[in-house]
Amino acid sequence: MEAIQKHTGLVYPMNRTNVDTDQIIPKQFLKRIERTGFGQFLFYHWRFDEEGKKRPDFGLNKAEYNNASVLIAGENFGCGSSREHAPWALLDYGFRVVIAPSFADIFYNNALKNGIIPIQMEKEQVDLWMRQAEETEFTLEVDLKEQRIRDAKHNAVYFDIPAYHKEKLLNGWDEIALTLKLEDKIEAYEMR
Repeated sequence: MEAIQKHTGLVYPMNRTNVDTDQIIPKQFLKRIERTGFGQFLFYHWRFDEEGKKRPDFGLNKAEYNNASVLIAGENFGCGSSREHAPWALLDYGFRVVIAPSFADIFYNNALKNGIIPIQMEKEQVDLWMRQAEETEFTLEVDLKEQRIRDAKHNAVYFDIPAYHKEKLLNGWDEIALTLKLEDKIEAYEMR
């Protein structure tokens, strides 16, 4: 997992609530065995029509949101089935941060395990940033170490994140990397 300490990125506003994991990455694309290549299928049924052509009315298909890497969404983002492919698709597409008033627990934990910073924020703040991102090009700077988000005018908002997950993200440690940190102890145990 790639370490993340600070991230500044263009905001894409997804003004929808209850975005479930099947909308994030539809089930027909879950056959891949590697963690990469899922970004092309992100929000597939919203981004593409039945013939596979881009829908011009879907925001992520608009030029002004090219290279967006901060997603702002409505309440209950990532609900539905447990699907680790959902954060894989978001990350592969280029999103490093997802901000919403609330997340489904399984999505929240899967995002943290895969190098995405999911930030739960007051609905009023999310709505404000959503409007700003809909009206003009809007970027946010997320400082994980300081647990702070700044806009272009240097307005700061602070967020909470569990210390365990914060340390993992800052250092780029996934579950395997944490286990390998104990390799000497594991080998000693095996020798005994």
